Amino acid sequence: MSVVGVGIDLVEVDRVRRLLERFGERALQRLLTDDEQTYCRGKVHPAQCVAVRIAAKEAAFKALAHDHEGLRIWWTELEVVRDADGRPVLQLHGRAAAAAQRMGVRGSMVSLTHERSMAAAVVVLTA
Repeated sequence: MSVVGVGIDLVEVDRVRRLLERFGERALQRLLTDDEQTYCRGKVHPAQCVAVRIAAKEAAFKALAHDHEGLRIWWTELEVVRDADGRPVLQLHGRAAAAAQRMGVRGSMVSLTHERSMAAAVVVLTA
């Protein structure tokens, strides 16, 4: 297994909270897939849930940036889901999947963390 892309990002939860207060559904629809929206709405602290997904997507954008076509990816072409054991998994759709294929990506590792004020994510793409 070799690493073909790495990304990391840090997001301020209060900034996301203000974004959601100002733009509401419109922001959610632009940033998250339908399943991600449903998942975050069910959380006690939805802004933390959204913030950590934004961090994961930004980290994935950075990991995919080695493929210049990857710079045209929409937010909803990247999705954070949970596997059977509850671990975060990155699913790629559309242009994100195409960029990953061009880079020879065969797998990814995702690490998420959040607390009251900050959310962070690391994405490692492997061949």
